[in-house]
Amino acid sequence: MATSIRLAPETEQRLDFLASSTGRTKAYYLREIIDHGLTDLEDYYLAAEVLERVRKGQE
Repeated sequence: MATSIRLAPETEQRLDFLASSTGRTKAYYLREIIDHGLTDLEDYYLAAEVLERVRKGQE
């Protein structure tokens, strides 16, 4: 699935530098960032929902 995002110029420069310095593609790093970041966000938000239910005595 193709998705487009707009990056801040500084972020794009950092991504360009990382990709050119390591010989990997920008797409590789974007996938890595999304995969790891999504896992962290899922952990945080799903845990927050459970905590709220525990506080309400629902769980």
